Amino acid sequence: MNTLFCLALCIFCYQTGLYLQRKSRLSLLNPTLAASLFIIAFLIVTGTPYESFDAGSNLISLLLGPATAALAVPIYRQRKTIRKNLLAVFAGCFVGAAVSMGSVIILCRLLGLNDLMRKSLMAKSTTTAIAVEITETLGGEPSITAAALIATGMLGAISAPLLIRLFRLKHPVAAGLAIGAASHAIGTSKAIGLGETEGAFSGIAIGVTGLLSVALVLVFA
Repeated sequence: MNTLFCLALCIFCYQTGLYLQRKSRLSLLNPTLAASLFIIAFLIVTGTPYESFDAGSNLISLLLGPATAALAVPIYRQRKTIRKNLLAVFAGCFVGAAVSMGSVIILCRLLGLNDLMRKSLMAKSTTTAIAVEITETLGGEPSITAAALIATGMLGAISAPLLIRLFRLKHPVAAGLAIGAASHAIGTSKAIGLGETEGAFSGIAIGVTGLLSVALVLVFA
């Protein structure tokens, strides 16, 4: 599949999802989720093999680096606020990472899931690069981890606005840390839409939660 066509298809599907969300004002219509479903439907209807689409979407993968680096902009703008809330950053990310891993262990036992599944899900709330390394170190299956990462990120992005209203979370620092610690980069894309402070602290939480997860996995493994 042509690279430019893949790029145009992804942009069109995402913009369509964004348009539908703005019109409906429903958090469930997350643009990333909608775009994924649209692309899956396109591949099924046209009979296009996923391998062909994957080969043509390399340009999008290359853009992930600059997109990640762009998170530094709101972080830099909010540097004074970040310095004032360093304790909250580390405390919030520590609790987030610990609860994430602890809940995986408890739920795997309750649901009777095997050890491979537990090891593969331990890093579900960390960023992809760190999560895959943790999974491989534990002896888990990276493909299961990748699926869990996507599901966790999507769920966080969809439910974040609802949970913020439900728990009356009015402090942008707390909201940003919660989103970033629980749902990594996909959730952070939603946090940026909520405000620059939320986006900055969500971006910080991705890195801090990842580093703390590497240490905590030695305790929970």
